[in-house]
Amino acid sequence: QVQLVESGGGLVQPGGSLRLSCAASGGIFRIYTMGWYRQAPGKQRELVAHITSGSSTNYADSVQGRFTIYRDNAKNMVYLQMNSLKPEDTAVYYCNARTTIVTKWGQGTQVTVSS
Repeated sequence: QVQLVESGGGLVQPGGSLRLSCAASGGIFRIYTMGWYRQAPGKQRELVAHITSGSSTNYADSVQGRFTIYRDNAKNMVYLQMNSLKPEDTAVYYCNARTTIVTKWGQGTQVTVSS
C-alpha cells in the first residue's frame, strides 16, 4: 500500500507563500485521488484541496484562488502551492491518498502563519 511523507511546512508571515510536498511510495500513485487536509487546534480536520487521477481539482472555498494543488505522476509527488497566506491557514497539513477501497494518511506538517 502507498506510504506518504509530507514536507515543506514552516513559519511564514501573513501574505507569504509556502509549497508543501507529499512523496508517495509503495503503490500505483497515478490511480489515487490525492488530497491535502488540515487540522487547526480545537477544530476538525477539513479538506483543503484534492486532485483526481485525471487531474481534476477541487478546493475549499476558504483557499480558492490562493492555493493550487498539482501532481507529478512521474515522480510520485503531489504539491500544494499556498500563496497569500493568512493567520487562519495555521494548521497541521496532511496528505491523503484514496481509492474506493483504500485511504492512507501522511504524518502531517505544521504550517504557522504569523508576524
